[in-house]
Amino acid sequence: MSMGVLCQQMFVWHTARMNKKAGDIPMTTFLPALAVAGTVITWSFSFAAIGYALREVEPLPLAAIRFALAAVFAIAWIAWRRPRCFLPGDFFVLAISGLLGIATYNVLLNLGQATVSAGAAGFIVNTQPLFMVLLAVLFLKERFSRWSWIGTVLGFSGVALIASGQPGGLSFGTGSTLIMLAAACAAAYSILQRPLFARAEPLDVTALVIVAGALALTPWLSAGISQVMRARPDTWLMVMFLAIGPGIIGQSCWTYALKSFGAARAGQFLYLVPPFSVGLAWLLLGEIPQPNTVLGGALALAGVVIVNSWGRRS
Repeated sequence: MSMGVLCQQMFVWHTARMNKKAGDIPMTTFLPALAVAGTVITWSFSFAAIGYALREVEPLPLAAIRFALAAVFAIAWIAWRRPRCFLPGDFFVLAISGLLGIATYNVLLNLGQATVSAGAAGFIVNTQPLFMVLLAVLFLKERFSRWSWIGTVLGFSGVALIASGQPGGLSFGTGSTLIMLAAACAAAYSILQRPLFARAEPLDVTALVIVAGALALTPWLSAGISQVMRARPDTWLMVMFLAIGPGIIGQSCWTYALKSFGAARAGQFLYLVPPFSVGLAWLLLGEIPQPNTVLGGALALAGVVIVNSWGRRS
């Protein structure tokens, strides 16, 4: 056997082996994992991007123009897909989801980040899983176990510690409390849209929710356009990223992850967002994390881990 034939056979064997290994990874595992990665990456960047854009654009106009741009892509998707699987009552749920999960969430987050650092905001808003469990107890009559209480107290103690290093602390109406309310809205949004996945595709749900949220924000759109037009090009880039990154890619990936893993399990992957957001805020905004933020963030994440890992098992 010549060396050329031997090399050719070895190449064929190696290619077949690599293809077999690739084939061992089912798409049912790969696509949800990719969705989680897309969510974590885009949402981690979003806190620093919001902090950057708020230097030249006010909180409500920023939310309005961000989702007006995102709605352009969402409407194009809806026009192409023409989804017909929704029941008449679903559109009310979609409208409420857009109002809570897009409009109210982003208004509260932007207002909060006007005074709270991007890294601290990343930790506070990602107490969302705690609110998801609380809502399940209140409205779905799930039992609140001892571990759930421990995790919840620990998590919110961490938030209080973070807030103590921010302007106003946890006084009602301060940036920290506004971001906590944003986390509660995000939790309600995640639970509300879950039943729609039984008959609708995740991207169809996301597109309609984005359009609903954008419509709710239209009163501030003209101000958003005016302020962005006067801003520097780097602020334009941040607004475009917020629309396409977390606004389109992140929301779509999160919706797909919710359908694949369920609300409780999908929420566990959000543990990765706060550490990344702190690092990115340091790099992009020069926000050196305070000891209160790091320690409080660790407590908040520990509380979320306890609730998700042991709270429901008990």
